[in-house]
Formats: sequence, structure tokens, C-alpha cells
Amino acid sequence: MAVLSHPDRAELRIADVLEAFAHPIRLRIVHRLAHGAERSCGELLPEVSKSTASHHWRVLRESGVLHQRREGRRLVMHLRREDLEARFPGLLDVVLAAAGGDPEVVVGERAKAAAALRS
Repeated sequence: MAVLSHPDRAELRIADVLEAFAHPIRLRIVHRLAHGAERSCGELLPEVSKSTASHHWRVLRESGVLHQRREGRRLVMHLRREDLEARFPGLLDVVLAAAGGDPEVVVGERAKAAAALRS
């Protein structure tokens, strides 16, 4: 199995972190991890395909937003809240607040808007 790479705290770049937050699915993952508990990949995104989920995990991991570790055949992850706070004080709280505390709503509204444009 491949080794999961994670940037050190000092290597976190604001552009990478903001890009990771910019996608609604990744924002949903961050929101679901914001309460501190480790969760498995299947628990966090049961509604998307494995290939799509893998892409989003990689972006979040390589940007330094989350940490993944293997637990048997599962991948479990947690938000790197302390590292994010040390590098970019207050950013995570601002992003979560800007999403209205519930990115599920944001994702739902974007889907409705996209459907309206197609019709």
C-alpha cells in the first residue's frame, strides 16, 4: 500500500488550503470533521463514488486540511485543526461560519441553481 503523504505544519500554504475549501463536497467533509471525531471515508461521503471521494481526500490531505491514517483496510481521518489554527488563525472558523454552519444547504442550493439553468 502506498504511504499517505501529509505536509508538515510549516509547509501549509494558504492558497492550497483555500482551494481545498472551495469545493462544496470538500467543504461538507470539513464540516463533518469539525466536531473533532475521527471518521472513516465511508462514513463521510457515502453518497459519492469511491473515485470521486478519493480525489477529494487527496486534495484535502495534500493541502494539509486533514490527516488520514490506515486502520486495517479502512482509512480514517481527522481535521488538522491545530495545524490550521497555528498557521492561519481563525480561518477554519470563518470558513465554517461563512458556509452558514451547514454546507449541506449550500450544496443543495447549488444543485437547485444548476438544475434551473439546465431547464
